[in-house]
Amino acid sequence: MPPAETSKVEENEHHGGRPLDASRDVALRKATLELLAEIGYDRLTIDSVAARARASKTTIYRRWSGKAELVVDALHGLKRNPPVPDTGSLRGDLEAIAQRAGSTDSQFVTQLMFGMITALARDAELRRVFRERQLDPGRAGLKQVFERAVARGEMPADRNLDLLVSLFPALAIQHLLTYGESPDQNFAAQVINDVILPLATASTSTSAPVIPHRLSPQPQP
Repeated sequence: MPPAETSKVEENEHHGGRPLDASRDVALRKATLELLAEIGYDRLTIDSVAARARASKTTIYRRWSGKAELVVDALHGLKRNPPVPDTGSLRGDLEAIAQRAGSTDSQFVTQLMFGMITALARDAELRRVFRERQLDPGRAGLKQVFERAVARGEMPADRNLDLLVSLFPALAIQHLLTYGESPDQNFAAQVINDVILPLATASTSTSAPVIPHRLSPQPQP
């Protein structure tokens, strides 16, 4: 069907009881993700999505209130719930998770997030929608890995699990910004071995070192 005819059909959606065409939702989300990866959130517009998907802006606004809702909904469709590894040890579980780094899907998602980083820092509406949709399914799985490690006695019970869970994403973003490339399995393994495992398994100190408030003057001979 030519673009003009497609738009005409779309403009008539919801008239006379016509339901929204679900296939258009798929095409619009796909176009949104492609543009987000290519040009980033700031340069992405409803017009550009409509042109890429060969749709009308009216079709988009019937489904989403604006750019933030559209982009976050498209990202939400990428959510995956991979099985949480259960190897019997914290190191084994973390190494299993590290094996997923650098995959084609992971690289594409990283590229998408790179297109969102600066926008999230500036756009309050985007942050609000992003938080509401909870676009980080990996956090819950990683937290479960740490919780099992605590139950097995591999980690102290007083460890800040939320902080540990946030370490890898934070370092991955820093790596992306510094080197312009997606973190791979080697990077993931280094973070796990040099940062996360030492912090997670370090024994709790029973006594804090005494730090003087100020140096006292030494007595003169």
